[in-house]
Amino acid sequence: MKCQQCEKPATFHITELAGDLPEELHLCEDHARVYLMQADEPEEMAPSIAGALAQHLKISQTAEELSELDKRCCPVCEITFFEFRNAGRLGCPHDYIFFGEELEPLIHNIHGAASHTGKKPRRGTPGTDGQTELIRLRRELESAVEREEYERASELRDGIKKLEQENEPE
Repeated sequence: MKCQQCEKPATFHITELAGDLPEELHLCEDHARVYLMQADEPEEMAPSIAGALAQHLKISQTAEELSELDKRCCPVCEITFFEFRNAGRLGCPHDYIFFGEELEPLIHNIHGAASHTGKKPRRGTPGTDGQTELIRLRRELESAVEREEYERASELRDGIKKLEQENEPE
């Protein structure tokens, strides 16, 4: 669908419920920004959806920045930010650190805070460092086998077994 103001593709579909009949607008990003900026002007104090969208457009990243971000890849589990956005799940505990800058506003928006203040389990998960190390070792083991470095692969296998035994609950 094309923008109602120009020939660009419409990426914003806005339904205004101001009058008796709903008014549908199909706008490109540029015209949506102009429209929402006009709607954002304070006529009344009640927040509007158009105002919220305008605020989002003010702080949103451009398509180029988003495509660059989508290409970023975790060095441990190799999940891309694009895969995270589509699946809604991260690949490993290290992703919270690697994508931390991008995840913090999202987590804060969902939970109202960016840090955990509740209870923690008494057993079972001593920490994420061991889990991250296991993921890294398993990935390294796979690449060693692919390169046919079997001595290195056996060392990695033994290291994985040792870490798994250390992390087992008693």
